[in-house]
Amino acid sequence: MNLAEELLKAFEGFSSAHGQTELSNQRMNGKQKAKSFIVRQPLTLELIEGHINGKRGVGAIPINEQNKCKFGALDIDQYPLDHNGLVVKLNELKIPCVVCRSKSGGAHIFFFFKEWMDAGDFRDKAAEIAAGLGHGRCEIFPKQEQVLVERGDIGNFINLPYFDHAQTLRYAVIQTKNGFVEATLEQFIEEIKKQTCSPNDFMQIPIGGPVNLFPGYVPCLRALLSIGVHEGQRNKTAFQLGVFLQKSTPNDWKTKLEELNVKHFNPPLPASEIVTIQSTLEKKEYQYLCKEEPMPSHCNQGICRGLKHGIGTTSMPTISGLSVILSEPRLWFLDIDGRRLELTTEELQTPRLFQRACMEQLNFMPPKLKDSLWEEQVNILLENCNEINVPEELTYKGQFMSLLELYCTGRVQAQSFEEVVLGKPFTDIEESKTYFRLESLIDFLRSRKFDSYTRAQVQERIKEINNGDSSIVKGFQTSQGKWKSMRVWWIPEFGSEIEVKPIDIKEEEIPF
Repeated sequence: MNLAEELLKAFEGFSSAHGQTELSNQRMNGKQKAKSFIVRQPLTLELIEGHINGKRGVGAIPINEQNKCKFGALDIDQYPLDHNGLVVKLNELKIPCVVCRSKSGGAHIFFFFKEWMDAGDFRDKAAEIAAGLGHGRCEIFPKQEQVLVERGDIGNFINLPYFDHAQTLRYAVIQTKNGFVEATLEQFIEEIKKQTCSPNDFMQIPIGGPVNLFPGYVPCLRALLSIGVHEGQRNKTAFQLGVFLQKSTPNDWKTKLEELNVKHFNPPLPASEIVTIQSTLEKKEYQYLCKEEPMPSHCNQGICRGLKHGIGTTSMPTISGLSVILSEPRLWFLDIDGRRLELTTEELQTPRLFQRACMEQLNFMPPKLKDSLWEEQVNILLENCNEINVPEELTYKGQFMSLLELYCTGRVQAQSFEEVVLGKPFTDIEESKTYFRLESLIDFLRSRKFDSYTRAQVQERIKEINNGDSSIVKGFQTSQGKWKSMRVWWIPEFGSEIEVKPIDIKEEEIPF
C-alpha cells in the first residue's frame, strides 16, 4: 500500500462526500481567510494524491452516515503555539494520538481507531482530554454526535495534513529519543500505526488521575485538581472551588476547601488567603467564574450543564459548526453542544426564533442574546461556514427552468401563432423558437405554486436564456385573413441548444 492509500485508509469517514478549502489573499485575526465547501463525492485516492502533491487541498468528514467515527481530532486555534510542549504533555498523559501543525499554525491532535466508535462517545472523551490539556475551548471533530442525513446534512470536514508534502507546513511533530522531529509523510504514516487504538482503550484513558477522581465535580475543577493547581491559577481556582463546595457540601465546605488547597494546590495558598476567600463567599451567593481563566481553558460545558451542581441549562450552549445547503431557500445546520439543529434563514437570523427551534428540536431553551451580540455570533459562524452544493432542481433557477419547459412543451399548445393570445405557447418549428405572453407564463407559474420570482425577475431570467434579447412585437395573420400584431416573449425551442448563464438574480439589481 502506497502513502496515498495509507492516508486515505487512516482518514476514513463519510463515504459520499469530502471537503475542500480555497484560500484567499485576505487575512483576519492573523489567519488567512478561506472559503470552505463540501463536495458530494467520495474522498478518492486520486484526490488524496492531488492533495499530497500540492494540486488541491482536501478534507475528510470524520462522522459517517451511521453516526460513528474511525478518527477524530482536537483543533487548537492558538497562536503562537508550543507544539513540542503539547506533544510532551500528551506523552506524559499517555494519550495515543498524533500532533500535526495546522495550516494556520495551530495544532490538530488526531486520534485513530481500529474500528468504528460512536461519535457521541468520542466527543465526550475528547472534551475531557481537551479540558485536561488546558484547551477546553478548542473545536472537536466530528463537531456533532449525529448528522441529519435524511435532510441532506453531511457534517463538517477537517483539513488533512501534508498538503504539498515535499514542502508542507502541515507536518506531524514527533518526540524521539534524540528530540523532536518534523515528520515526513512516511514517518507520519508509521506514527499513525503506532498510535491507533481500540475505542474501548481510548475511553478508559485516565486524564490526570483515576477516572473516578472528584466525582460530581464540575469539569474545570476536576481537570485542575487532577493535574494540580499551579501559581497564577490558585486564587481564581480556589474561589471557583468555594462556590462549588457551597452548593455540593454546604455543611463543611470551608473544611473541604482547606483540605483540597493543601493536597492539590502547588504550592498551597497561604491560610490567610483561604480565610479571605471564605469570608467573601459568606457575604452573598456567587456564580461560577466561567469566563475567567483558568476555568475556560479546562471547560467542558456539555458535561457541566448536566451535573447536579453544574451551570444548568440557563447558560448559553456551545455553538459551532455552521453548514448551509445551497438550496433555495437556504437550509442551515448548526451544532449546539454537539447536537445538530436545523434552521431556516429567518431562524438563524432571529434570536427568538432560534430559541423556538432549540425548544422544538433539542428540548431546551437557551437564554436569549441581545440582537447585537447574536449578530456578532452569527457573523463569526458565517466566516467559517461549510457550503454544501445541491442538484440544480433544488434551486429557484432549476425550479423555474423545469416549469418553463413544462409550460412550453405540455399538452396545451397553440396550433398557430394566433392562439398565443389565449394563453398558449406556440413553437415555430422553422424558427426553432417558442413564443408566449409573459402574463400567461406568470399565471402558469403561480398555478404551480412557484412565486419565488417577481415579474421583473422572470423577465431577467428569460433575457438570460436569450443572451439579452427581450420581448418583440410580432405580426401575424388571423384565421379571418386580417393582420394583427402582438407583443410576445420567446425562448429557443426546447430540444435545441439552450445555455443559461449562471447569474444570480437579485431584486435590487433589476432596473425597474
